[in-house]
Amino acid sequence: MDFNVVIPARYESTRLPGKPLIDIAGIPMVIRTAIQASESGAQHVIIATDDERIKNIAEKYNFEALMTNKDHPSGTDRVLDVANQKGWLDDEVIINVQGDEPLIDPKLIKLLAKALKDIDVDYVTACSDFESFNDYLNPSNVKVVFDTKQFAIKFFREPLVTKERDWDSKKQFHHIGIYGYKKKLLDNICSLPIAELEITLKLEQLRALENNILLKILKYEGKIYMGIDTPHDLKSIREYLTK
Repeated sequence: MDFNVVIPARYESTRLPGKPLIDIAGIPMVIRTAIQASESGAQHVIIATDDERIKNIAEKYNFEALMTNKDHPSGTDRVLDVANQKGWLDDEVIINVQGDEPLIDPKLIKLLAKALKDIDVDYVTACSDFESFNDYLNPSNVKVVFDTKQFAIKFFREPLVTKERDWDSKKQFHHIGIYGYKKKLLDNICSLPIAELEITLKLEQLRALENNILLKILKYEGKIYMGIDTPHDLKSIREYLTK
């Protein structure tokens, strides 16, 4: 099964400056992510960056890295930049893996790639059950609601209920920030104006939803390891790998 993984890795980060290069048990974060992605069987694993330091580290670890425009508004736009540089065709399958997911499951990447190959969809992402009500309450954990055909209806951060007795865990799911597209669909998304909610909630998939582009939600049953957004996340993952 031929597919490509692109890992957007922007150097600037408000809470964790230079985040892609932060050391995690002796290996830079973005390299740990790329190692996991390479185990998915992808034809290409490419780091899309805006900083020569990240490019140099990627090449040191024998991963391909391409420089992309610093002004891209989202990782999706950075992925398209790579696709255009590589000259990928309209039906090329591309999986966007976030650069701060050093423990991402290769099986999850393969799940999205297989769906784009096997079913009639051009845009996919994933979700899982929340592990606990406290996880559901955390605004850092994005929620998704989808219809009977598993197409996304709504993404949001703030919980709809604040008491566990009112919570229906079978109606709201934990969105996993990984995306798969056909190249033609990626061209379409990135040609659209940036959605207001995309900026407010920092959820790039809302640009597609606001323009009635169907986004298939795939249910993932494996273990979820959260990305690294805060110093607390970084401390937790270092402790986990130490153990």
